[in-house]
Amino acid sequence: MTVAASARWREPSILPGFGIALGVTLTALSLVVLIPLAALFLKAASAGPADIWAIATSPRTLAALRLSFLGALFAAAVNAVFGLILAWVLVRYECPGRRLIDAAVDLPFALPTAVAGIALAAIYAPNGWVGSLLAPYDIKIAYTPLGVMVALIFIGLPFVVRTVQPVLEQMQAEIEEAAALLGAGRWRTIFRVVLPPVYPALLTGFVLAFARAVGEYGSVIFIAGNVPMVSEIAPLLIVIRLEQFDYAGAAVVATLMLLIAFALILAVNLIQARARRRFGDV
Repeated sequence: MTVAASARWREPSILPGFGIALGVTLTALSLVVLIPLAALFLKAASAGPADIWAIATSPRTLAALRLSFLGALFAAAVNAVFGLILAWVLVRYECPGRRLIDAAVDLPFALPTAVAGIALAAIYAPNGWVGSLLAPYDIKIAYTPLGVMVALIFIGLPFVVRTVQPVLEQMQAEIEEAAALLGAGRWRTIFRVVLPPVYPALLTGFVLAFARAVGEYGSVIFIAGNVPMVSEIAPLLIVIRLEQFDYAGAAVVATLMLLIAFALILAVNLIQARARRRFGDV
């Protein structure tokens, strides 16, 4: 341990000593995260190598994982774009109903997922308000993979807005005005002045929206249709195996989801760390 690091451990703090604080942290982390995950891995391992391989490579499992993760990535990307725009409007513009819109952003947080799923299914069903308008063009949203993505976008939008909004509030509008006075065009100002300090927070919102979407269940099953190999998500496949008392098989699917999600989130976090080193903390 270097002298600088050793001095850092001895810095005064309102919390108890480092040993006590670290012990409490590790104990809480173990009880809440590490021990349940270890139990999940042990339960999955009890299925045996042959069964694990058969479950992991079955077409139904692969189709469910593909829909869950690709749908979550697509929904998080859409939320990153429109969440940034919505946060910008809430911060930079004073318009009628702004407070109402600001409060409505948090509705997916407070709304029970089952209620959200029923509402989305009623709206986008072929006889719903939106679905009936799209039906003449042979466009179906409810009971298709597209309906899954609509539900994931709905539940993930607040994560991006609430992550980016404080950063935009700290940015002074004079910076944009100075860039314009120096001859920067609108798009150059956006990509060279506005986005760099927002980028780390935007990545954080993307990760949060993706993580929520991967494990979403309640709001999806009502609008997805749950057709195997078509619109069946991985969390539903886990529930189906649990209802069949196939606990080891459910653990295998859950472990696959955990490993894939961890790898993707780790990759995004590495990109985020690189962005913070380049643009600075925000």
